[in-house]
Amino acid sequence: MPKKKHEVADPLFGPETFRFFRELARNNRKPWMDQNRDRYRDAVVAPMRGLLDRMTPAVLRLDFGFDVSGRTGRNFSRIHRDIRFARDKSPYRPQMYLRFSVPTGPEDSDCQLYVGVAAEVVTAGLRMYHSGRRSPTAQRVLPRIAEHHAWLDRQRRRLARRYESYWYASEQGEWTKHAGWPVEPDEWKKLKGWVVRRKMTPAAACRPAFPGEIGRVFREVFPLYSFTALPDWKP
Repeated sequence: MPKKKHEVADPLFGPETFRFFRELARNNRKPWMDQNRDRYRDAVVAPMRGLLDRMTPAVLRLDFGFDVSGRTGRNFSRIHRDIRFARDKSPYRPQMYLRFSVPTGPEDSDCQLYVGVAAEVVTAGLRMYHSGRRSPTAQRVLPRIAEHHAWLDRQRRRLARRYESYWYASEQGEWTKHAGWPVEPDEWKKLKGWVVRRKMTPAAACRPAFPGEIGRVFREVFPLYSFTALPDWKP
């Protein structure tokens, strides 16, 4: 039965979600995961899908083109790691992400509004990764940076007190993390990834108001998403 308007929805997450991720980090092996598969479904998959359901109306109000289909890989990150080329051979990721993007091309999902849930922290905001100047995001953003540098700087001043920002550049073949905002055109020419996020405690995720908090985060960072991801962006 749906909730009446005056009723408060039940919390989606509980302590078991974060306990599961802590234990997975300590026991990152297939036999342990096989024994705890039901816990994973109940404590992680079910609340993450519940969050998708509650966030869908708010996300579609931002842009009706957001993909809310609930597919793994599109809306949900995979808990299995691809260890073929990784130094860390642990088979599972002790965190999960709910992601929203507006598909604008066959390879164009590298900019997302997201919520990340891990053992000790919850984060939400914008993240963007691309593979070089020929990526769809880079093709859009580099001309915009040159013309709308002042607009981006206003966004920095609007959000900097409440949001952490960092970006990555490829230097001598290695990804290097830089604190702060990539505002200058020269920074964007070498940028490989950018995250603007708000950090929250697990206790915050266990409150009934959590989906509303995520909705506010998405509204605040959506102008940055439009700037980096949407072909028809206008200042």
